Amino acid sequence: MMTRNPEEYVLSAVEECQNQISVDLFLHLSLIPAVLIIGVLSFLQRRVGRLVIDQRLPFLEGRFGIVVPLDTIGNLSNRWSYGFAYGAISSSVLLLFSERYIPFPVPNWAKAIVYLVGALEVGLVYFPFFACLSTPFRMAGAVLGILYSLFWIIITVWDTITCPSGEVLGKYQKIISQWPCILSLVFLLGRFIYILVKDVRIHLNLEPEDPEELVGQHQAQHVKQLLRRTSERNKPLSWFQRRVYEWDPYFKFPNRIIGTAIISLIGLYTMTLADYSLSNVAFDQVDHWKNILKRLVTSCNETEALGNVIPQMEEFIDVARKSWFATTIFASLNSVAYTLHILACYRKHLKRLWKGQKSFLPEKFHNPKSATSVASIARYSGWQIAFTLWGYLIVHFVHFLFALLLVYVLVLPIQHGEVLAMLSNLGIILLTIGLVISLVIVQIVLVQVFFLQDKLSPTDKDKPLALNNRKAFHCFNYFFFFYNVVMGITTCILRLLLSVVVGTWLVSRIDRTIMQRGYEAMDAGYSTWIGMIFADHYHNNPVMVCFCQQLVSNILEKHNPTTYSSFNNDLSVPSMNSQARKRWALLYTLLNNPHLILLRKHHISSSSPQSDSVVRAWVMASQTQRRQSLSITPPEIIVTPEEDLK
Repeated sequence: MMTRNPEEYVLSAVEECQNQISVDLFLHLSLIPAVLIIGVLSFLQRRVGRLVIDQRLPFLEGRFGIVVPLDTIGNLSNRWSYGFAYGAISSSVLLLFSERYIPFPVPNWAKAIVYLVGALEVGLVYFPFFACLSTPFRMAGAVLGILYSLFWIIITVWDTITCPSGEVLGKYQKIISQWPCILSLVFLLGRFIYILVKDVRIHLNLEPEDPEELVGQHQAQHVKQLLRRTSERNKPLSWFQRRVYEWDPYFKFPNRIIGTAIISLIGLYTMTLADYSLSNVAFDQVDHWKNILKRLVTSCNETEALGNVIPQMEEFIDVARKSWFATTIFASLNSVAYTLHILACYRKHLKRLWKGQKSFLPEKFHNPKSATSVASIARYSGWQIAFTLWGYLIVHFVHFLFALLLVYVLVLPIQHGEVLAMLSNLGIILLTIGLVISLVIVQIVLVQVFFLQDKLSPTDKDKPLALNNRKAFHCFNYFFFFYNVVMGITTCILRLLLSVVVGTWLVSRIDRTIMQRGYEAMDAGYSTWIGMIFADHYHNNPVMVCFCQQLVSNILEKHNPTTYSSFNNDLSVPSMNSQARKRWALLYTLLNNPHLILLRKHHISSSSPQSDSVVRAWVMASQTQRRQSLSITPPEIIVTPEEDLK
């Protein structure tokens, strides 16, 4: 009986599985149910503004409105549901980096169009997940969401179970790589079932309907916290809050940020698996060619110098393999830490903007353009994901170079018994660096001791910036000039190396610019970050949102006293005081809008002899407005309750 090795078995299994199902083809076919679901939700949605077609087809009654997948600015409900919806599309988002989903070859000049068409297709396929979560027709959205989620779960699980192997990870490739997507789909299925059950209970009057309000409870609590005393707000922090992370119970990340973080983490997981597998295959191929070269050298009886190269090559390949695999873990952990740190920076930057602090931003970014800020919201998620994935590869390569340097400087000399030579070389390097640093410190100490005047007051922290012993300082400056020229060359090279290392290390940090000061605008990623946080600041400022909610609540309470409001607007004050408040509000309105005086009821219905007093009131109100002072009460202005004002 003929046996096959594991590689042949995996390859044969891949070939057999490819004949059963094609998920890429299923992605194209799923456009049909996606379009049908979008059509149903659009039919249920009615347009506010009527178009010409509504006059020609009045039986539509304004139907086929625009279906909104999700509110990426102000909506904070279903945040984790939207996050798992992003997780469900993560595999297809990563598929956009390749052209494997295109069933036919395309020329090179059309690749940009192919990427655009592919992005539109993926967005349309996964549109129903988001639309069913955000539609106001909860029951219809829940039923359609359940059917569409089951549709995707069955196909994905069937493909994973019947064809678990792959060319990269081997026998269990799809199980290892697809479980985040399957978990997200299962969560969405459970969420749609919960929405359906809750909507049924609301229709049966078993559960009250959630009120629609502008402000969230966390925003109201944030404003209440601002109104407390400073001593009540400044509570002692725990060790974890001081050293690791200080959470804020009154801050919520929008669904856009949560979805971006989830896709970034799933993408890092997939990228790490692919990196490990492909690098393993690449190093195996290098070993194969190394063995061929070794046999050729042995058979041809080459020179001794060429024969000594082979052991060094074998050693380098072994060191490179171990260093690459070791740094894979550190690079992935570094990228995960960056993703979580960006969330913390988003909260920190927004809270600073809420306080009116802009000093942490470059001066040219203090007032970004409105169009740039709104466009940054659309760009941020995609750019952050791409920056994270590419940043992982770049950081991995930087870690790999440092690992090679560490091995060849410290580890290999110890293994080869060359500890003394290693210590000698390391001592020379450290001594040179120490001398350079010490001479820089000596210059500062000499200036501090001999060339600065004494403190003006014993309580001063530093000496004043005033020279002393000027002649000695000129001699000191002259002789150190020649040494600083030589040291400047080394510092220039070190500055360049540090700039390259730090720039490549922080390439995935979109919240921090890698450009020099004054050239921040050339960093497109950082400009996108600034525009995005300014847009969120202007649309989600808790104080502004709570103020708008207060106005809406007051208007609703006047028309319907039983309307629910998250604010208690009942004032326990006497009626006389309440009437006085209304009169002062009317006075303030008339002072800032003098033309409203002519539109008041008693002036319109008054006789002609009173028109002179109206004109005088107009003139005096205008003069008072120009003075911009409320301390002078204009005479002959008749103040009445606000109900008289039209």
